[in-house]
Amino acid sequence: MTEQKSTSQELVRAAGRGLVHLGAIVVGFIMMIMGVAMGVTVVMLPAGIAVGIAGLFVFLWGIFGRAQRATKTSETPQP
Repeated sequence: MTEQKSTSQELVRAAGRGLVHLGAIVVGFIMMIMGVAMGVTVVMLPAGIAVGIAGLFVFLWGIFGRAQRATKTSETPQP
């Protein structure tokens, strides 16, 4: 029973990480489109560049980034 529970927990965690990355891809793409739209007007050009670059970084993290698991500090390394 514990092996099945452990496997299902790992599946849920992996699906959650996948959804976070998918959300980052969508948000990053929307931010890039907003940056281009804001850059069309000369007045909003500086803000458009900043939003577009931030969107690019979020988009790239969604594709290539890796979500790190929290490590337990109470564990001691084995010699």
